[in-house]
Amino acid sequence: MEIFILTFIVLLVVFAAMAIGYMVQRKTIAGSCGGLGALGIEKACDCDTPCEKRQERMRKEKEWQDNKII
Repeated sequence: MEIFILTFIVLLVVFAAMAIGYMVQRKTIAGSCGGLGALGIEKACDCDTPCEKRQERMRKEKEWQDNKII
């Protein structure tokens, strides 16, 4: 039972540290694989110009890329 409690406390400390790090830096965790961009695919649809929703997502993604930690 002591091991369970100790493990639970360590897990809570790790979650608290990640939460404090997020609150201080306001940056999101970034993945390392790159997704479709790593395969050379610019977009998933076949449209010549992206729709308004896609343009908004692209703008937010660019803003996110400018603020990521790594």
